[in-house]
Amino acid sequence: MTDQDSTVPSETESKAPDSLQAPSFQQAMEIAARWLKQWDHEEISDEVIADRVGELVASRDGARGFFVISLAGDSALMDRLPEALVVKLRSCGDGVVDLTVRNLAMSAAMVVHHRNQADESQAAGSERVNQRCVELLRQLDPHGVKTRLEILLAAARDQQGEDVAFLDRWGYDTKQKTAIQMAVEAVAE
Repeated sequence: MTDQDSTVPSETESKAPDSLQAPSFQQAMEIAARWLKQWDHEEISDEVIADRVGELVASRDGARGFFVISLAGDSALMDRLPEALVVKLRSCGDGVVDLTVRNLAMSAAMVVHHRNQADESQAAGSERVNQRCVELLRQLDPHGVKTRLEILLAAARDQQGEDVAFLDRWGYDTKQKTAIQMAVEAVAE
């Protein structure tokens, strides 16, 4: 077997950086991209990717990097949502719920933005991210998801609560906030 044929990952590929040094956002994106490629090529199992993702999302930058790559990328991981991954993400708690809800909001708003710019290709990409977020949120802790979505909905619909600053920071307009409300409602359907 040559080095190219080997499915045994190098030490840097086999696990997230140790807990003493959490990965930067950029490092997390690179790590996640490598792992998702391995999973797509069936070089690692659902259980292995779940364990690795669990280690990566233990830090905020690690989680952000993972979600950027997995939600927006071409890997089928977030379309298939293996049970082992769902269990691991569910066990990671509120941080995963929070980032998924934020990605739900941003992708819904970006669909509107891209359509306003007549960029259907980018709009389709944002729709795919949005749908992946909806499906993941349906699999996470129902109580935590409901609580977090209510906070987002209050900000998008009524300009109230702790997510108002989040929505204002991105400068979302009325049409985008309506799209966010619809995305929240889609999770419950």
